[in-house]
Amino acid sequence: MSAEATNPATPDSLTPGAHRRRGRPRIDLRRLGRAALLGPASRDRLPDAIGHVVEAHRAHHPDAALDALRRAYVLAESSHRGQMRKSGEPYITHPLAVTLILAELGAETTTLTASLLHDTVEDTEVTLEQVRQEFGEEVCFIVDGVTKLEKVDYGAAAEPETFRKMLVATGNDVRVMSIKLADRLHNMRTLGVMRPEKQERIAKVTRDVLIPLAERLGVQALKTELEDLVFAILHPEEYAYTRHLIAENDARADDPLTETADAVRAVLREAGIPADVLIRPRHLLSVHRVRLKRGELRGADFGRLLVLVNEDADCYAVLGELHTCFTPVVSEFKDFIAVPKYNLYQSLHTAVARTDGEVAEVLIRTHQMHKAAEAGVVALGNPYTGTDEPVAVPVAAAPGTADATLGGMLPEGERADPTRPGWLSRLLEWQRAAPDPDTFWSTLRADLAQDREITVFRTDGGTLGLPAGATCVDAAYARYGEDAHACIGARVNGRLATLSTVLRDGDTVHLLMSQDTSSGPSREWLDHAVTPGARIAIGRWLAAHPDDTETPQNAPRTPVTAPSARPGAAGAVVDLPGASVRLAGCCTPVPPDEITAFAVRGGAATVHRVRCSAVTRMLSAGRPAVGVRWGDTSEYRVTLVAESFGRPHLLADLTEAIAQEGVAIVSATVEPPARQQVRHTYTLQLPDAARLPALIKAMRNVAGVYDVSRAQHPAGAAP
Repeated sequence: MSAEATNPATPDSLTPGAHRRRGRPRIDLRRLGRAALLGPASRDRLPDAIGHVVEAHRAHHPDAALDALRRAYVLAESSHRGQMRKSGEPYITHPLAVTLILAELGAETTTLTASLLHDTVEDTEVTLEQVRQEFGEEVCFIVDGVTKLEKVDYGAAAEPETFRKMLVATGNDVRVMSIKLADRLHNMRTLGVMRPEKQERIAKVTRDVLIPLAERLGVQALKTELEDLVFAILHPEEYAYTRHLIAENDARADDPLTETADAVRAVLREAGIPADVLIRPRHLLSVHRVRLKRGELRGADFGRLLVLVNEDADCYAVLGELHTCFTPVVSEFKDFIAVPKYNLYQSLHTAVARTDGEVAEVLIRTHQMHKAAEAGVVALGNPYTGTDEPVAVPVAAAPGTADATLGGMLPEGERADPTRPGWLSRLLEWQRAAPDPDTFWSTLRADLAQDREITVFRTDGGTLGLPAGATCVDAAYARYGEDAHACIGARVNGRLATLSTVLRDGDTVHLLMSQDTSSGPSREWLDHAVTPGARIAIGRWLAAHPDDTETPQNAPRTPVTAPSARPGAAGAVVDLPGASVRLAGCCTPVPPDEITAFAVRGGAATVHRVRCSAVTRMLSAGRPAVGVRWGDTSEYRVTLVAESFGRPHLLADLTEAIAQEGVAIVSATVEPPARQQVRHTYTLQLPDAARLPALIKAMRNVAGVYDVSRAQHPAGAAP
């Protein structure tokens, strides 16, 4: 991978993102090359070539021991000696540049040591065992993980397995992916002499796989520069125009953000709140997105104000002063401190209106929050201090995230990572549960494409982070994992809701669970699920229960006995002697629907409407149809079970709904309430079988009723 890197695509002054790093020149590769050609230093001092790495490292870790860095550089330089990059520079300049990126983000010494060595096992004669003996188990583990990623094919046909391997490597140690992201950033910075088609291929993989991972790991500093570099390659005209707009704005004599920053400093100084007020220019792709959203850009659209304070309480004090002394734009307020984002991001977002009508966006956070926002998991230090061997221990959800669905003991060779975000634990569980890489990839691509998240509150405490468009089905699987198969309904903001209900940011959800552990999801749940965890869990259950997917789930699924012996009764008379009959819940056939049937386990047959999508699917799979016809339909007796929540007058309301449909009640029973849930069983006489769907709908519309389904009949009774 690193052999791809060559000369910079653009001069430093024109590099994407350079406008936001004023006063911070990038290290000159020629300087690195000259230093590397001088060879290693004597054993008692640091080589000149890594002096800048040490300087950046000591800025974050002033007491860090540097001997491992010195020895790692000596080994890397001697191993790569004689290897050159396509630019003509010594190959060692690449691991040095990658290590510098990580050092500037605040990575700890073990990560930097592994970064210097990350190409040695793949590209030189250095072995993993040699790395283990000289640098210990942690460095060896990380280098091995990066090496495995190096061997991954990024071709389009290999994408599913590529991502799966990357995910496993990331889950085993997030520092593996940190090095991979820094490696890709350096290669993207120096992609200029590659053929255009190769540049485009690398940029697309970066956009589709690595940028979403950088976002989910919270490494915004890498993510934003990668976005700009990809933007330059895939959309050169829009990129050039955006740069022109930024240059025009930088040349303006008056800067509304500077004026607003001065006003904010004055307000906070008068309030006695110590704070740094900075102007944070938007990176190029962000400016482009704002232009598409708002049209013509104004001065305040090119950046945001960043207010840095010392304590959490100071963040809210700043917010109070801003909303008191300026005109707040209420719709722009977000509290990611009380409810952190899934990638550990914490900040208060607000916006204030200027007297000239421009709107200045403001970010408020502590210095520590800012470090985490920029560097994400890279800045969290060594999560394995004192642990040299992979161990099998329980995994807990990270603070502020949804419950991790990965529970119990970790598979052999993996370790518990206290910095692992909850979403990453869930992804690891999903990739294990997916039947094949293609299934995992197809469901996950939609998740990676999500650039917005909603927060849903649970009535039992805690929150769930879900993508925009998520439903109660997604909430159930995010909360309970595969136990969500038994979910039977939900209350959203105190009101009963179907599982297909789309949730909004800030909704409160109470999930209703069945005590029947044998129940499972219906195929329709796949139409309502958008998260990979839900889709994979549902798909796996359906694949394991092919005969159960044709009847309503989370309801009695016992077969209805064919009533061929009773004259005058409506029946499903099938060409299977002694077979019991089920009417498929997916299409609810009733006379005079045109029907067909399929044999299922237990000597039963399931009846569908001919035009049911399940029929097409089963015929395509080679399942033979069974002959079936309706019996006498002059009368139709059916037993229905209504599942509901207990409330006064419910029985009277259900009885009235049935009577209004012109249906006679033969008998009715009500079971004692259990956990505030009540089951009503009605045996009903329909004058016309065609009235059944309307009857079921009318009963379901009664307040408190969350499901109505057919029940088992006594032998010889009409279905």
